[in-house]
Amino acid sequence: MLPFKLWVDADALPKILRDVIMRASDRHQLEVTFVANQNVGIRPSLRINSIQVMSGVDQADKEIIERMKQHDIVMTQDIPLAAQVIEKGGIAIHPRGEIYTEANVKARLHLRDFMETLRGAGVQTGGPPPLSERDKREFSNSLDQTIFKQKRKTAQ
Repeated sequence: MLPFKLWVDADALPKILRDVIMRASDRHQLEVTFVANQNVGIRPSLRINSIQVMSGVDQADKEIIERMKQHDIVMTQDIPLAAQVIEKGGIAIHPRGEIYTEANVKARLHLRDFMETLRGAGVQTGGPPPLSERDKREFSNSLDQTIFKQKRKTAQ
């Protein structure tokens, strides 16, 4: 097992990525924990775990932040969670494969707040398009690169 693990904010996990995560776990012998406020239908195994938290705003996020350690990887669409992961020394990755950084997460927080203000004023902002096969490949490549990077970093 690796000295870091992958946490999945599974409340909004696109199903198209579940197999990608499982294959990465097998390939890299990576421990993965899915965290959600509902049963995500993951069969636990030696490396795959699932935690169901109580319903409520950001309960899964709080659980991930409480349990994650430095160098862990967190897959999330939640910008505030990504910011907390980075503050704690982890790596946050978006389901479309983008790696959050200190610089881009701040910009995304500002954009998120602006869009929330627009929605509060009644403006229809729409949502992101569904994940495509290209997005799936981008996420898979990005996850593999991140795992390799973390392996090198934690081997020193």
